[in-house]
Amino acid sequence: MQISSRFTIAIHVLSCIETFKDDKVTSDFLAGSVNVNPVVIRRLLQQLKSAGIVRVTRGSGGAQIARPLKDITLLDIYQATECVDEGELFHFHENPNPKCPVGKNIHHVLDRRLDQIQQAMEREMAGITMQDIIEDTASFISNEP
Repeated sequence: MQISSRFTIAIHVLSCIETFKDDKVTSDFLAGSVNVNPVVIRRLLQQLKSAGIVRVTRGSGGAQIARPLKDITLLDIYQATECVDEGELFHFHENPNPKCPVGKNIHHVLDRRLDQIQQAMEREMAGITMQDIIEDTASFISNEP
């Protein structure tokens, strides 16, 4: 199981939008920073726009962050960008053998535990904001030679 790169790319994109907010931040500019095709960025910006996290001006108008950074959590970004089926992080194999004592019971054994793991991850993500990320980024930038 692995969360796709859309999540970390979205954080990178939002960090760039904030860091370079005095300039016109276009999908081409963002793609250059992330080092991906601008189409990837445009799709991601649409997801973030649908979630109310960014505003995007058509053409070469650029992107802006739509809410205060302290009000955007990593959970918000994760929920906006990850395509998790029915909110379930873990995908269970479809057909465990019902004649096997383990196969017959594995869902009952793991469902609650996997739900606990997902809830813990989401609690942690909800406690970290884009303001935290921007502050951390600024401290790294200011310490560069």
